[in-house]
Amino acid sequence: MQESEVIKTGIISRVNGPIIEARQMASAGMLEVVEVGNLRLIGEVIRIRNEIATIQVYENTTGLLPGEPVYCTGRPLSVRLGPGLLGTIYDGIQRPLQQIAARSGAMIRRGEKAEPLDIEKKWHFKPLLEAGAAVEGGSVYGEVQETLSVLHKIMVPPDVKGSLISMLPEGDYSGETEVCKVRLEDGTERALSLFQYWPVRKPRPVRQRLPLTQPLLTGLRVIDTFFPIAKGGAAAIPGGFGTGKTMTQQALAKWAEAQIIIYIGCGERGNEMTEVLREFPELIDPRSGRSLMERTILIANTSNMPVAAREVSIYTGITLAEYFRDMGYAVAVMADSTSRWAEALRELSGRLEEMPADEGFPAYLPARLASFYERSGRVETLAGDEGSVSVIGAVSPPGGDFSEPVTQHTSRFIRCFWALDRDLANARHYPAISWRNSYSEYLPETSNWWKRQDRDWQNHRDFLMDILQEEVNLQRIAKLVGPDALPEQQRLTLMIAEIIKNAFLQQNSFDEIDMYCSPAKQLWMLRLLVAFSRRAQNIIKAGGSLADLREVPALDKLNRMKSEIDNTDSAAMTSLEQMLLRQLDALERKLKS
Repeated sequence: MQESEVIKTGIISRVNGPIIEARQMASAGMLEVVEVGNLRLIGEVIRIRNEIATIQVYENTTGLLPGEPVYCTGRPLSVRLGPGLLGTIYDGIQRPLQQIAARSGAMIRRGEKAEPLDIEKKWHFKPLLEAGAAVEGGSVYGEVQETLSVLHKIMVPPDVKGSLISMLPEGDYSGETEVCKVRLEDGTERALSLFQYWPVRKPRPVRQRLPLTQPLLTGLRVIDTFFPIAKGGAAAIPGGFGTGKTMTQQALAKWAEAQIIIYIGCGERGNEMTEVLREFPELIDPRSGRSLMERTILIANTSNMPVAAREVSIYTGITLAEYFRDMGYAVAVMADSTSRWAEALRELSGRLEEMPADEGFPAYLPARLASFYERSGRVETLAGDEGSVSVIGAVSPPGGDFSEPVTQHTSRFIRCFWALDRDLANARHYPAISWRNSYSEYLPETSNWWKRQDRDWQNHRDFLMDILQEEVNLQRIAKLVGPDALPEQQRLTLMIAEIIKNAFLQQNSFDEIDMYCSPAKQLWMLRLLVAFSRRAQNIIKAGGSLADLREVPALDKLNRMKSEIDNTDSAAMTSLEQMLLRQLDALERKLKS
């Protein structure tokens, strides 16, 4: 948060958990950051009535007493932006947890503060503009190689417009060094450094929003083929406890076609978040072969941390995402989970004595969800580049009940719904995304991209989806009369659906080949499964049986192709396709003779 002079203004009059009231606050403004009590706990003004301000405190208020002072800062809650963000683990108000842990140990002391970005570390700055150049918000005037994976562009803040008066030469500078000066349109001068600040609750401006036409490739076949998300889109992963939300999000963070990853652990259990914090630094980026943390920011707010900080954490994460988007990067935000965030809203609302709505959640829950998800998008930045923020939020409905308010309201503001199924999770089917309850409204826009790779993609995808839908109906009948009582053609549908589920939809996250599936391999697998299904239907019509089909030697290889054929092994793909079709031809000739 931006350093500024603090002024003793108010006096605490009431303490109610994370919500306090202070009097003598006539000079305070809405959403202004304040420091509360003798420990200078960070808080934010959320209501002003006469000279009494209501403040939500982002730290534990135990021991806080009426009569202690309140200090105003005169600024909104903001994040510091600049080189050094990547690879850092923050809490919800952008305090670097690694630095605080080194200073205070395992337990964070109340009132503990640390610089969000290292002000002493020097970065090699390369200027891109010279004195006299006209600049405006978003103009890139320099660059810093922040990590080996990411080039950090130093941009003019959105509210600045004028001409450069001076520019320091290429060299090593600390983040707060004034590297250039700008003469603004009103004649005043403003110095710019490698760092800038932005209020977390205010979306960063863009030149225009662009249509969502490109898929965000994830390497998960059930997503990319059946329920795709567009680059710049918003998706939700709802599911009960143990259905694999966190595991799916971690896979998306590793494999999604995004250059920057923002992972927000919002209200998750401490042991789960600890596992994330331990595993992420050890994950290897498949694109660069180096640590995934070189292009990742983690925001950790566990369930035992103050609820007010949990509420603000998603705004901190989305603001960091917009900053890298403005550099022209594709950013993916993983929010795990928005249900815990909504529970924090509910607790704060209750302490504010507001009228509750459905299940005790505040009436403004839909508006808050909308303000988060609508900050996603594919845009033309102020500098004229193309950037995107894709938001994937996990939802944890109690008991897996998708009719509860958070899931229902979330579905209004997203266009991609990946519903996790407990039965699939219990059967160790990964990812446990239900093809019966999931949907994607991005399919019409993204299908054109896939059709450029294979013009029959849409027909193949719809063909397999029809089989899966038909299998659902047949399973209901089979439970009543038994599968053996079904006609041979319907039993074939059940067999093909089982092959689709095992050979295509299910993936092995521990298999070096199957953990990620390239678009080319997905297209080939899709085409091969459709070819087999159509030929098998013809064989049954010609008088063949399921037993004849199960004796086809290549069928076993069809079931194992996902883990036996590498993404780039086109020769093996061609060989298996030719072998399967040749053996099906032989079976057809045998039946005709």
